[in-house]
Amino acid sequence: MLANSPAASGAFAVQHLHVGIPGTPFLLDVGELIADGLLAVFFFTVAVELQYELTSGELGSARKAVLPAIAAAGGVVAPIAVYLAVAAPAGLAAGWPVPTATDIAFALGVLAVFGRGLPPTVRVFLLALAILDDIIGIVFIAVLFAHGVNLWLLVLSVVLVVVFGVLSRRLGGPGGRAIVAAMIVLAVAAWAAMLASGVHATIAGVLLGLAIAQRPGLRARYTLEPWVNGVILPLFALSAALVAIPAIGGDGLSPVFWGIVVALPVGKLVGITGAGWIAQRGLRVPRAARLPFGDLLAAGALGGIGFTVSLCWPISRSRGTRCATRPCSACCADRASRSCWR
Repeated sequence: MLANSPAASGAFAVQHLHVGIPGTPFLLDVGELIADGLLAVFFFTVAVELQYELTSGELGSARKAVLPAIAAAGGVVAPIAVYLAVAAPAGLAAGWPVPTATDIAFALGVLAVFGRGLPPTVRVFLLALAILDDIIGIVFIAVLFAHGVNLWLLVLSVVLVVVFGVLSRRLGGPGGRAIVAAMIVLAVAAWAAMLASGVHATIAGVLLGLAIAQRPGLRARYTLEPWVNGVILPLFALSAALVAIPAIGGDGLSPVFWGIVVALPVGKLVGITGAGWIAQRGLRVPRAARLPFGDLLAAGALGGIGFTVSLCWPISRSRGTRCATRPCSACCADRASRSCWR
């Protein structure tokens, strides 16, 4: 609503206000700083929770862990198929990565508010598959659409993450405060190297959350969670939803628009539910340990939330190439060589 109100010009001016070091990859506008920077903190907290579930929680066995992985694969393949069926005949197949990623922030938010009657296993299942298919989507972008990825900076980021993880296992001994300070510096440096490499910077948050030792990781998550829920996610929602609704000409809406509108809810629902149901039987999961079909259906429906994922983010590290209004129906059609990302 804000983007289509009299206050829209002021809101867009704030969103596009540049912050950082001119002439470097670190010159970001406020919208990019929220999506590339603050959201990395959210992904860090989610990855810490996923690490706990994979080692000590509901996904502690290989059989339990592979189930959300298969569901995530189904939740990627089905939306691609639906999108291509709708948009490819019009020659607009290039936007197929758009509906691949689950909008994890809003899916978990909706689950927290409205899913109190669902068992905790559903939340863990959704958490795991959302992160996995987010990573799959980012890999699609990095491999297929991101040009000029700096492998040296990417390797540097990974090395810094490893050192961060090693230091986290020395906490509890002498020099604890100095180690914490060093870990914060390493985390920021790993994020910066990932951003400068041309790969989506939130991947650094995922890697850091998986690398940190479990006890300090859970402590960090407990400390950061109020800020994530109270500040970061609302800011991200406001920035990502700041999209002006364009006037529709005589030609109507692009097939890209319809491809995304159908592929996200329908593709995710069918893909996640179907793949999860088949996987449970193919893996011979004991009946008592299986997720009921209704719970799989709920996870599939939450996976199809496209509140922010389907907003346009052309993958190009050269700043200023993002569409002014950013509806994917217009952007992908005009920039067929690029993809769209949140």
